[in-house]
Amino acid sequence: MPPHPIPHLPLFRSALLYATAVLLLFSLGYIAGLLSATSLLIPQLNTQTPIHPTVGGSTASLSPLMLPAKTPQPPQSDPQLRDLLNFRTECASPVPNDFVLPILLNRLYNNTSPYANFPSPETAKLLLPTAAKPRGWGSTNPVFADLISSLRPLIIIELGTFLGASALHMAALTRNHSLQSLILCVDDFRGWPVFRSRLARHVPAPRHADSLLLHQFMLGVSVAGETGRVFPVPFSTSSALAAFCDWGIYGDLIEVDAGHDFHSAWSDLNKAYAVLRTGGILFGHDYHTAADNHGVRRAVTLFARVKGIKVLPHGEHWVLAPKPIASGPD
Repeated sequence: MPPHPIPHLPLFRSALLYATAVLLLFSLGYIAGLLSATSLLIPQLNTQTPIHPTVGGSTASLSPLMLPAKTPQPPQSDPQLRDLLNFRTECASPVPNDFVLPILLNRLYNNTSPYANFPSPETAKLLLPTAAKPRGWGSTNPVFADLISSLRPLIIIELGTFLGASALHMAALTRNHSLQSLILCVDDFRGWPVFRSRLARHVPAPRHADSLLLHQFMLGVSVAGETGRVFPVPFSTSSALAAFCDWGIYGDLIEVDAGHDFHSAWSDLNKAYAVLRTGGILFGHDYHTAADNHGVRRAVTLFARVKGIKVLPHGEHWVLAPKPIASGPD
């Protein structure tokens, strides 16, 4: 017996096709929305012209630097997102240079020099004999002499000091130029998690979770006779720069050489620029290897692009063009 025909088969097929079409349109809309949202979070990348800084008299070829073609702008209706990209750019009026040291002594050390009666007998037993040249990285490269000779800075801010190799070198250079310069060494003097295994012979053994890097640095400054020029500011770069901004302490020359990851370098660059005097110069290390594309060099190049200023490679170092008149205090 033949099967009974299904009287509503055309209607069933129409409903099935309609449901399939709706499902397909929904899926396409979902995928399009997902791709659109992703494009806001991950900007399109383009390739810049490779930078070829001179290293030791020869040209070091570097791989092209990948940077966002355009910095994504958060929705104007969401101030919380906008704040993530904004840094403070206006600080207190600059205090006279002669006031900088008294202000720091008062607010950091209760009006007593940190070098007074240093080191105590107990501390001295824990420290290593001072080296003729403290351990550093590119700490005596020509960039220091070139900048100090041309700029003749009176207030120098160094972000990232370790044992003070570059600070002591700058102190000697300013002395040779008969400059009454003050070098503010901003560092938490804790090192980084793996530094001790790599630099054991250069640093003292820790004591009760204290790395003793600050005391070893201060001993080197004392032995070099530079306690009047080299001043420790033992705090994080972020908190110290915020305090300088509040107190009106500006640098004529600022070295940025603390955290080497992108976000640390990016934060230090923006906060240091706020306390850089008009005509002052920002410079730093780690601009000469392809690996720096992921950290310091990427941050420096992006910062220069945002500010509309030039990056001038100088051997292993980078130097930004002087701060324009409209960007900071006199």
